[in-house]
Amino acid sequence: MADAENILVAQTSFVGDVVLTTPLLAALRRRFPGARLAVLCTPRAKDLLVNDPAIDEMIVMEKKRDGGRRSGIFEMARTLRARHFTMAVSPHKSLRTALTLALAGIPLRIGFRQSAGWFLYHRRVDRDAHAHDVERNLSLLRGLGIEPEACDATPRIEAAAVARESVGRIFDELGIGRDATVIGVNPGSVWPTKRWIAEGFAAVSAAVAKKHGARIVVFGGPDDREVAEQVVHLAACGAVSVAGRLGLSELAAAVDRCKVFITNDSGPMHIAVARGVPVVAIFCATTPTLGFYPYSSRAVIVEKDLPCRPCGTHGGLRCPLGTEDCMRLVRPEDVLLGVERLLEGDSGSDSHRPLAIMV
Repeated sequence: MADAENILVAQTSFVGDVVLTTPLLAALRRRFPGARLAVLCTPRAKDLLVNDPAIDEMIVMEKKRDGGRRSGIFEMARTLRARHFTMAVSPHKSLRTALTLALAGIPLRIGFRQSAGWFLYHRRVDRDAHAHDVERNLSLLRGLGIEPEACDATPRIEAAAVARESVGRIFDELGIGRDATVIGVNPGSVWPTKRWIAEGFAAVSAAVAKKHGARIVVFGGPDDREVAEQVVHLAACGAVSVAGRLGLSELAAAVDRCKVFITNDSGPMHIAVARGVPVVAIFCATTPTLGFYPYSSRAVIVEKDLPCRPCGTHGGLRCPLGTEDCMRLVRPEDVLLGVERLLEGDSGSDSHRPLAIMV
């Protein structure tokens, strides 16, 4: 392969999946320093990747706008064809993605053997269901004769200077000084069954604020405003909410201000890891065995051991059993134990393996 390659990485999945693709992007940049490297992504992911030094171009796929119409696939294929890519690497496993790349006429396409459109790839790599998703994505390099074990597997997201300035103004407005001990709390998730209860987040927030004099900042997107305000109200410790006020680039900059980030299994969890911030991750419907745990030794996973978990790859809209035990049986004291261990500097056994608290 020549450095003059024109490479496309296709990743149009959720925000967390995009974060876990960044080691693959960095590895391709190191292997092909003179190549042009583009990413096919969603509009939200564009905001997250805009400062990634490995990327030359981002091409946005508006999946929601075209509603999966065939015309949308053909339009995107024409867009890609006009850019004359010589190679495509696809961590995304959908048939739509594989078909788009094939219709674009990209002469070398690499994807997973377990993809829905596996037959449309020239080189297919086995996707290890037991590995972390960072490692699975890096394994695609085997399609180029590159051993992934030699690659840096650390996820990284860059925070833009303008985002840091914006966050600085917001924190100043909220009366949070640069020397404050900030604890971030993220009670939201796209999937309801991945959300620990608001009362639990509030109890932990109140306890940490009292013991450490910490300022509690509650994070979330526009759809999380209600639960964020509920946590603020129940905690009654001077917590503040920035839910709905931050884009993804600002979120990365704001997470930098946190000593610890307490979160559900979600995209912001992976963003915190990619910024090197210690994470306490509460797993409800999903489990770390699915391969999406916080990929860091400066992380603690808290979960309830139940035979019904996981009830789905992503969680779901409601508990199939109607009990919500995976959410309601995780105790605040178990989460607090994780926070204390991280504040004391405890870490996992290797560079990417978190500590675990099974309750």
